[in-house]
Amino acid sequence: MLSSIAAVNRTIVACERCPRLRAYCRRLARDKKPEFSASRYWGRPVPGFGDSGARLLVVGLAPAAHGANRTGRMFTGDSSGRWLYEALYRYGFASAPESVSRDDGLTLRDCYISAAARCAPPANRPRRDELERCRPYLEAELRLLRRVRLVVTLGRIAHESWLKAAGWWERLRPRERPKFGHGVTARLPDGTVLIASYHPSRQNTNTRRLTRAMWHAIFRRARAVLEEGPPRDRSGLRRHDRVVHRQAHVRSHGSSVEPGRPEQRL
Repeated sequence: MLSSIAAVNRTIVACERCPRLRAYCRRLARDKKPEFSASRYWGRPVPGFGDSGARLLVVGLAPAAHGANRTGRMFTGDSSGRWLYEALYRYGFASAPESVSRDDGLTLRDCYISAAARCAPPANRPRRDELERCRPYLEAELRLLRRVRLVVTLGRIAHESWLKAAGWWERLRPRERPKFGHGVTARLPDGTVLIASYHPSRQNTNTRRLTRAMWHAIFRRARAVLEEGPPRDRSGLRRHDRVVHRQAHVRSHGSSVEPGRPEQRL
């Protein structure tokens, strides 16, 4: 059993569990995007990044082909990363508003970033079996990130992957599982707060399905949750309480998001 986040990260980087994804990432690293022809691509599975004592966990889908697959750091080097780190900086979770490379000096405070899949998938669509082979890494991180009390999931796949890795998918009956919808907040039986968000992909931001105000509201809410007080006793993991859904749809400038609206980015 892996005993530290550093050990988990080393194991992730060396992973060869998914031949299709490994071949794709290596091909991207060889046949570089012209814009990054002078860059040396990472081209390997991307480990998590952040503060191992974090209370906030952000879970994304997978590395971007010419973002994290190029830079080797989660959400670094692409437009989604620019949205994420700007918001983390704005609400006090990051030391800088932009993440450029693994050695740019940026640090996270009270925040850790992970993902459902660690290799860039073709067309941003990891297969179910690939997600299942990758899930033990997220499970290991959850076991070691003992102070986490708030989780922000970016997209439906990340949302369901976290529920499965944390054990709630099996423990809870289907109607009790927290549903995905932008801004929907749920409190799990052990006190962990789960906030769902649309992924800050260009598909969502360029169409204004996800606006900057909607995005900032997610992390403003996250900061408020962490300031509300100490977490509940984590022994609640063994209870079979009903999940209390607080349909706290994030409101921005008087507008609301419809509950349960399907996510386009998968």
